[in-house]
Amino acid sequence: MNEIISFLNNINFNWNIIEIIAVALSIIYVSLASRQNINCWIFAIISVSLYIYICFNAQLFPETGLQIFYLIMAVYGYLNWSKSSNNLTITNLSVGKHLLIISLGTLCAFLFGYFFTIYTSSKLPIIDSFTTVFSVIATFMLTKKILENWLYWVVIDIVSVYLYFSRELHLTSLLFILYSIIAIFGYLSWLRNSKKYA
Repeated sequence: MNEIISFLNNINFNWNIIEIIAVALSIIYVSLASRQNINCWIFAIISVSLYIYICFNAQLFPETGLQIFYLIMAVYGYLNWSKSSNNLTITNLSVGKHLLIISLGTLCAFLFGYFFTIYTSSKLPIIDSFTTVFSVIATFMLTKKILENWLYWVVIDIVSVYLYFSRELHLTSLLFILYSIIAIFGYLSWLRNSKKYA
């Protein structure tokens, strides 16, 4: 127990106002998304704009690219949900499709990780690429209201806790702990809704 207390006392928490605002807006975004509230995309647009700046400064280059993708997908998600608000329902993918997605995603993650290892000063490029590739996939699934997006997010969020903590973005690593919890509740909420309208 003393070792744990000593470890926590020696951590230099590096929080700044931009990260605090980005975290707060991100929590609102995910909470609203889990409730299928279209306003989630507005909060996503603002929070990811801040995270583009944060990740670039932390030399998390694949993650910076991911935040740019998030910005585009937030606009797309808003347009897609508003246009389809009356007929966009929660759907499932088959196990076979998930196996294909996971296989291709893993291959892409290793290829991107190799590229960023050789050609950039990116930190933790394999892990960064893993979270980036699968976040792209899960975000697209979210915009299409595919139920299993939340299960992908649980894994991505847990890996991201380590990624951000290692770059001394401690508040963001705490955010991803919360994200993983919200993702579980998001999955259960969407599952209940999908059964209600089945």
